[in-house]
Amino acid sequence: MRDFTSGNEAGLIFKFALPLVIGNLLQQFYQITDSIIVGKYLGTAALAAVGASFPIFYTLIAFIIGIGSGATIVISQYYGAKDYEKVRQAIGTIYIFMFGSGIVLTILGISFSKQIFAFIKIGEDVMPLAISYFTVYMVGMLGFFGFNGTASVLRGLGDSRTPLFFLAGATAANILLDLLFIIVFKWGVAGAAWATVIAQGGAFIATAIYLNYREHLIHFSIKSFTFHAETFRQSVRIGLPTGFQQTFVALGMMALIRIINNFETVTLAAYVAANRIDAIATMPAMNLGSALSAFVGQNLGANRLDRIRRGVWATQKMATVVSLAVMVVVICWGDDMMKLFSDVPEVIKQGHEYLIIVSSFYILFSSMFVMHGMLRGAGATLIPMFITLISLWIVRIPIAWFLSARIGEKGIWWSIPCGWLIGMIGTWLYYKSGGWKKKGVVKHPVMES
Repeated sequence: MRDFTSGNEAGLIFKFALPLVIGNLLQQFYQITDSIIVGKYLGTAALAAVGASFPIFYTLIAFIIGIGSGATIVISQYYGAKDYEKVRQAIGTIYIFMFGSGIVLTILGISFSKQIFAFIKIGEDVMPLAISYFTVYMVGMLGFFGFNGTASVLRGLGDSRTPLFFLAGATAANILLDLLFIIVFKWGVAGAAWATVIAQGGAFIATAIYLNYREHLIHFSIKSFTFHAETFRQSVRIGLPTGFQQTFVALGMMALIRIINNFETVTLAAYVAANRIDAIATMPAMNLGSALSAFVGQNLGANRLDRIRRGVWATQKMATVVSLAVMVVVICWGDDMMKLFSDVPEVIKQGHEYLIIVSSFYILFSSMFVMHGMLRGAGATLIPMFITLISLWIVRIPIAWFLSARIGEKGIWWSIPCGWLIGMIGTWLYYKSGGWKKKGVVKHPVMES
């Protein structure tokens, strides 16, 4: 566990973020590996099917993950205040909530998969492949929630390293199983889904066993978990806006897919492949924001607003440097990266155009996401929810629809940085207003600045 309430702010945030970056890059390789192997061995339609499944899966889990993030902040703030009994209550409560939600979502996702894919106007050549992949993927919902819930709890306690080791093993297993199921067993896109489900489920089981022997605050046992209504209420108060925010983002991804499906299957395949690269490129900024959340949570719990201010600026500087470096790499070598996913010239061409346009504005994304992380850590999640709603549904989606009808798929690509710009401006203005200072769950008589 790590105490963020003393020591050099930049060093603490960087050391905490580094395992997060590595771990989340490994987690992205679940999707990357599926996409590369599927695109190379099963073709363009299969690649489009795998990519079209993710926004639907994300839509189903977004609200639950948002509530879970509220529990992470509650854990972080109580840990900063040294109230370990409340920490244990929050941990048990979030596990019960996530597992119950996982069962419900698995049933709903499998039952309505065909109707959902029809709603986003998936092509007839892609539909059966997408349903096959998605159905298997949903089977692994409990393993997904279990592992990610555990990782979120550990981050709230200041530990970003432990999940990294299990993710590394899971990623290696996923790659081997992908090759086995797709190339050797010939299971098609369902094989890619089974590889991910088995690898991630194994990572959760291994993590649970490890925690029972090594961590005094977390003893993974269903019998030991208890649901505390007040703790859950606090988690919902903080996490509900983030849950809605994540849901807006997920529905926005589905809306974008629906617009993209007005074009040929190669355009969807190009978007899927380029988006995989984009997800890795933006990961460092996202993880710096997550690290800042844990940092802010503990220091708000300890009433150290001076450290929060210094931590925010240090994180912004790191995120800016990383974003500029990643932008150069993606612009210079984006064409070669696209060739990893497909040999179809039009897929490579359209995907490279996406990367050039979007990566040129990574600095906007990094600034926006760092501020989102800061506000989440403070428990101030309502205003960011509205900012996301505006930037996505009033800016990005209408611009994508309008421009795509006039300049083709490039109009969709240009809509993405337009949304980032509005999001960045909105989050910065709210941070400067100082309203987030009163959102913590640990109340202090005097809030020092």
